[in-house]
Amino acid sequence: MSLDAIVGTAGRHAGLPLQLLISLTILSLIPFVLVMCTSFVRIVVVLSLVRSAIGASALPPNAVLTGLALVLTLAVMAPTAQRIAREAVVPYSNGTISASRAIDRALGPLQVFMLRQVRGADVALFERIARRRPEPERSAPLTVLVPAFVVGELRNGFAIGFALYLPFVAIDLAVAAMLMGLGMMMLSPPVISLPVKLLLFVMVDGWALLCGGVAASFR
Repeated sequence: MSLDAIVGTAGRHAGLPLQLLISLTILSLIPFVLVMCTSFVRIVVVLSLVRSAIGASALPPNAVLTGLALVLTLAVMAPTAQRIAREAVVPYSNGTISASRAIDRALGPLQVFMLRQVRGADVALFERIARRRPEPERSAPLTVLVPAFVVGELRNGFAIGFALYLPFVAIDLAVAAMLMGLGMMMLSPPVISLPVKLLLFVMVDGWALLCGGVAASFR
């Protein structure tokens, strides 16, 4: 075997641990990307607020609520995921592009999705925090775009949750007023209002309406 062949083989074997380390690092970032760069934040906030508004603090359980949020996130992010697979995953699997190039291509569709949701004021805020010169939104780096996106998603989630909270508050007030009018001061209003809210939520097919509404809120 020639010296060049030996050096090439040694270089390939030396690069394997580095490639493995890079792959493990990328895999460890997937949960972070799933939570912070997708529709998950808004969906899970809205679902949690609705559960709190109903008054059944432990139902649905956290595992069910998180699972539903994940399923809705996959549905909302399906076009973005398909574009990532087409532009980054498939070419990298075929060996036509490098790992760094695949990461750059994968981040592109995510940035496009996040840019559709963010406000310019949020981007400008985090540019000031990062002490960066103001730039067009499309040129914002991930260190500015991701926190601006998350803050916007929290704001939208709380706004939607507030709108959904009001009917349940109205039911609580109506039940409390009714009990006071009947002189039943010792009876706790949630004992009566919880079944009423559950019945109303089931009658209007609340979970389907909620899932469809929060999914339609994304641009």
